[in-house]
Amino acid sequence: MNTTSSTIHIRQMDRWDNPFDPVMTADQAARILGLDLFRAMDAAAFPTSLSLSRLVRNETRLIPYQRGDLIVRAGDYGSSAFLVVRGEVAVILPPGLPPELLGRLNPKRKSLLQVLRQLWNDTRLPESTHHATLATTTGTLTHHDTGGITRVTLADIDTLLQSHPTVTFKAGELFGEIGALGRFPRSVSVVAATEAEILEIRWQGLRDLRRYDAHFRDHLNHLYRDRSLKAHLRETPVCRHLDQALLADLERMAISEVYGESDSNNPFWRPQGESPGERLAQEPLIVAEGEVIDGLILIQSGFARISQKLNHGHRTVGFLGRNRMFGLAESLHRLRTGTPVATPLSLRAIGYVQTLRLPYAILASHVLPHLSPEFARATIAARGGTIFEGLDREDVGLIEFLVEHHYINATAAMLIDLDRCVRCDQCVVACARAHDNNPRFVRQGRRHGAVMVAAACMHCLDPVCMIGCPTGAIHRHARGGQLLINDRTCIGCATCANSCPYGTILMVETRDAQGRYQHNQESGLPILKATKCDLCLEQWGGPACERACPRRALLRANMWDTRHLRHWMGWQ
Repeated sequence: MNTTSSTIHIRQMDRWDNPFDPVMTADQAARILGLDLFRAMDAAAFPTSLSLSRLVRNETRLIPYQRGDLIVRAGDYGSSAFLVVRGEVAVILPPGLPPELLGRLNPKRKSLLQVLRQLWNDTRLPESTHHATLATTTGTLTHHDTGGITRVTLADIDTLLQSHPTVTFKAGELFGEIGALGRFPRSVSVVAATEAEILEIRWQGLRDLRRYDAHFRDHLNHLYRDRSLKAHLRETPVCRHLDQALLADLERMAISEVYGESDSNNPFWRPQGESPGERLAQEPLIVAEGEVIDGLILIQSGFARISQKLNHGHRTVGFLGRNRMFGLAESLHRLRTGTPVATPLSLRAIGYVQTLRLPYAILASHVLPHLSPEFARATIAARGGTIFEGLDREDVGLIEFLVEHHYINATAAMLIDLDRCVRCDQCVVACARAHDNNPRFVRQGRRHGAVMVAAACMHCLDPVCMIGCPTGAIHRHARGGQLLINDRTCIGCATCANSCPYGTILMVETRDAQGRYQHNQESGLPILKATKCDLCLEQWGGPACERACPRRALLRANMWDTRHLRHWMGWQ
């Protein structure tokens, strides 16, 4: 008993060794605890090690904003929620602000002359840039640093607010909670409409406030159903065609569930254990093999492992990610025969997973009768879209490798078949030619048998590198979803590089066009910029590395593209 108490105490102290910066003072904490939201909480319901006052001191911070400062940027991934303490903020409704106004790139294809020029370009400079200061101005964006926090200010805020539809949040209103807990991209931009004071709440604190206070938990559930549930259902293939009345019934009946307690900002987290079986046993069961599923399970965020019993253990047969579903085949069978059927597979949470469960009763009356026979057959055959269905058992090791190291997160993993590769280095040469003689990947990485995953940006489905970028320099391309870094708005804070669990974002010293190192005028330190693979968006024909391989040994693999990946690996 004493050992358990000591372990808990150490874990909480480690959690708060690095509190929010700036650290909240005692006077500020007392003021926050006096706000309506916190005054309504039952402090006695919180454990001693996670008292309400300690959570406020360590998991929140007060940030002043000037009028026109961006608080939340549409498309970003965040790990915090926000409470308006003083002033007003404007929520800019869709279609929202143009990408250029948010500091994002709009890459264009290179001309034929530019493509030809790459062939004889022989610059010997490392990454170069024309920007020599950290405080930059780009179009109508201005970056400024106050109290160690970088802010982005929109110029001519009056015109912007008049030309875009908005909703105003005032003191006491909460926003950003759905993106913080579920790692969803922000759906709207939020800007300070007046001078404002905002309380930022880290997702860990938000999670614990929800866990120990029933009133706050009900409040969050109400906000989720009011603001986001319908949109999430619309993203699900089986619900896209439903009318508003059917969707409204589904909203009332859907059950939100959470599995796992890992670090929500680190999808690379894996349970500890000597063997895959030991680690598998630590992954929370969402559905057990042989269990009758009451309806359909929709994955909202995170990743889940599909496994099946084999001898005295389990083998991984697939995985699910956001907007994938589990249990449709069993539900359709029940609708057709009238008899519930047990699932032949288990579903486990890899890290932290949020799900929506649609009970069978509402599924049978509102969803299943509206599915086309072709869609139902294809879904049952694909088992939710996993790439591993029908794979021979001798290849189970490769499946475990991809899942264990979380390469299932990839939409463009660089896979190299070492049996086909002749080490000609043409992939590196092609990448260098496409990027001013600066290759954007390293041709080495983890291996399983003949397959190697090289150190190149995978353009993740769940990109934690985007969490916390203060200027939005790292972002998704508006059309293709590729992850890009805008050199003009990158301030070299290294947040993205430190967050990437695969080590594929590098910080490089920058030079000007003459090759001279650039230095910060105040500190004298070299200016660093983040750099990584951009999938050759400005090139014709797609990634140069893949096109240059003479042996078809290299593939930029989307783990969700069943047909292409299986064909390259020779599985069909």
